[in-house]
Order: sequence, then C-alpha cells, then structure tokens
Amino acid sequence: MKQYKVGIIGATGMVGQRFASLLENHPWFNVTALAASARSAGKTYREAVGTRWAMPTPIPASMADMKIYDAVADVDQIVSQVDFVFCAVDMKKDEIKQLEEMYAKKECPVMSNNSAHRSTPDVPMIIPEINAKHAEIIPAQRKRLGTQRGFIAVKSNCSLQSYVPAIHPLMDLGVTKVLACTYQAISGAGKTFESWPEMVDNLIPYIGGEEEKSEQEPMKIWGSVQGDQIVNASSPSITSQCLRVPVSDGHTAAVFVSMDQKATMEEIINRWENYQGRAQELNLPSAPKKFLHYFTDNDRPQIKSERNLEGGMAVSIGRLRPDTQYDIKFVCMSHNTLRGAAGGAVLMAELLCAEGYLD
Repeated sequence: MKQYKVGIIGATGMVGQRFASLLENHPWFNVTALAASARSAGKTYREAVGTRWAMPTPIPASMADMKIYDAVADVDQIVSQVDFVFCAVDMKKDEIKQLEEMYAKKECPVMSNNSAHRSTPDVPMIIPEINAKHAEIIPAQRKRLGTQRGFIAVKSNCSLQSYVPAIHPLMDLGVTKVLACTYQAISGAGKTFESWPEMVDNLIPYIGGEEEKSEQEPMKIWGSVQGDQIVNASSPSITSQCLRVPVSDGHTAAVFVSMDQKATMEEIINRWENYQGRAQELNLPSAPKKFLHYFTDNDRPQIKSERNLEGGMAVSIGRLRPDTQYDIKFVCMSHNTLRGAAGGAVLMAELLCAEGYLD
C-alpha cells in the first residue's frame, strides 16, 4: 500500500490526541500537519496540549515539536501538506459543517469524527465491517460539491458501536424491535476523572443528544445507496437510554431484541463468533482479526479485561439469554475512543484507501 500524508484537525482534544497516538507508527499514514483553534496556533503540539495530554503513552516524539496550524485560517497551508485529514473539532454544528466542506472543496478528503454531517444524505457513515458499500455514494457527493477528489466521510456515534455490530449478524432473522441501554465512559465527554471529579462515585442519567443519535444513526448504517443519496432503513424500531457512568474508557450496552424468525442461542453465538466484514477481508492494519467476541462467563464482558481487546477495536458480547418481553437479551462492550472514535475513523480511512477512494 502507498504512503499517505495526513493531518489531524482538532489535534489538541481527547479524540485528536487519540488520533496522534494511533497514527504514530501507522504503516500507511504519516502525520504531516496538526491543527486546532486559533488560541493554539503557532505553538508546538507539546506546548498546546500541556498538562491536558490524557493518553496512556507519551506525546509522539515525531509530533511533539510540530507547529500547530489554525484549522480555519491556515486551511490552504494545511491542504498543501496532506493527502487527507482526520477531523475531531470542538465547534458548533454549523461551523463544523462549513469547516469540513471547506476542506473537501479544496480537494482534501475529510475523515470526520464529528456528528455534523452524519445526517447529510450523500455523506457515508461507515462502520467498515457493516456497511462498507456505502462508500459508493462518494461520486454523487463529489458531484454536489463540485470536486474531483474531495469528499467527507464520517464515523458513527460511539454509543451505538457497542451494540449495532452485535445486532447486524442477526438482521436477516427479521429484527423488528431493539431496546438498548448504554452505560458510557467519561472519555466520551472528553473528560478524565482529574478534569471531572464530580463523576467519581456518581452516575448521570442523561447525555445530551445521545439517545437521538443511538436511535437514528443505525437506520442510516442499515440503509441503502439509492441514486444520489443514502436512504435510511425503515426497521428495526429502536429505543434507547444513555447514562454516563464512572468509567474512564469503554461503553457498555444492555440490549433487548425481537425478531420475526426464531434462532437458538447456539446459532446466534455461532453467527457472532464467525462474522467477518470487509475490513477483515481486506486485512486492514487497524482491523481486529475477529470482530465480535462472545464470552460464556456470566460476569463478562467487563470493562477492564475486555476494552483493549485486539487493540481496542473488537466488540465484546456476553450474557445471551431468552427474554420474557423481547426474544433475546445480551450485554455488549466496546472501547469508545478506539473502536468508537479515533480508531473507527482510522479504520474507515484504511478501507477507503484500500478501495481506491483516496488515490
């Protein structure tokens, strides 16, 4: 695979830091530009992040002394140095839309971690193991933007990446209803226990906008490319509740599913254990060898023992059993800033590179 020069827009935030850590030794991607807000511009990455570095490994030596660009004012300088950018900015939704389209229209593809464009009909929202074919919408988006190379692709919300992968191998059984209750780590809010001491020994039963995303975004993922847009799926019906819990990293979901067709517990587990997607077919660098892992012990999966499974890119499942109101219920868990955020965006970029969309 050829080498690509990449930029990180929003490099100083928690997801931006995770991008930096993941890309430090990436076999395909070399970071050549870092950008953040105007207040960080002109500083080195080390100076701009300061004591807010939250990753378990040090600031990558190759990036520590790189100068931070202004993500808005220095766009021409940034795009001249990169083949594409990863975007994880903390801005208003309309500002993010404008920013990402500005990069795309300058023929710089954008791999976005932000939610701003997730509902844009011609912007693919890709989980590589599930809906890789949605990349086929990119030519239509380029036509709308008036670009030859530039486009925007987004990854989905971190909350649903714990349970949508487990439901997907069951969809041909006619999944009709889903109830998902998520228990979400504080890093999903860009926080640590040092910066958010109120979360110690606490639970907050509300995360703004999260339940709407958890209920709506899967419908786009399970939708289909029709003409110049992605048309959302009409089923299953999904309802969710999302709670913030005192966990550093890792989102857990308690999931209840109804299906038209009945299946034994053994058949369902077999579907999970043997499921592979396009990411595994292509053997992408960040793809887990095994996407879904089922644990038979009643007290698994657990955050501490499973969140870093396969580099934090696998999804862990357990406690499958019949339910009295739905057909089945189970528990899932994934790493929210790896599989759910930066890692998912890196894997999406690998897929698009392998499929020729970033050449």
